[in-house]
Amino acid sequence: MKDLFVLACRLFVGGVFIYASLDKLAHPQAFAEVIHHYRLTPYPLLHPSAHLLPILEFVIGSALILGLGGRGAALLAGTLTVVFMAAITSALVRNLDISCGCFNTDGGHDVGLDLLWRDGILLLMCLPPLLAPRPGFGLDRFFRK
Repeated sequence: MKDLFVLACRLFVGGVFIYASLDKLAHPQAFAEVIHHYRLTPYPLLHPSAHLLPILEFVIGSALILGLGGRGAALLAGTLTVVFMAAITSALVRNLDISCGCFNTDGGHDVGLDLLWRDGILLLMCLPPLLAPRPGFGLDRFFRK
């Protein structure tokens, strides 16, 4: 039963990360504008960030879904989620009226406390795959000795 719960968390978090990456991968210029609205990234890093972040989200999501490097992928997913939460908190503290850019680049959800709750739940769902004593269901099983 525990393995099924870990699997469900992995699939959910992985699915969220892949879904979040798709529109950003398709529209890197628009995603660069979303990042710019947060006013946290220096201009020379804006476009590299807009290209790298969605790729990273996609790779992390794929690794979680496939069960390949599960602990590492869960750690990276949790770390990115904390970074996202810090950016949202920063925007809230500075009273920025911006879209989060979480799942699409053309408006979407405004930055608000509900996003922190949503990301907090996502962060909690990263913990079971991270803390699982064994790989469980996934490709990691085939690479264990």
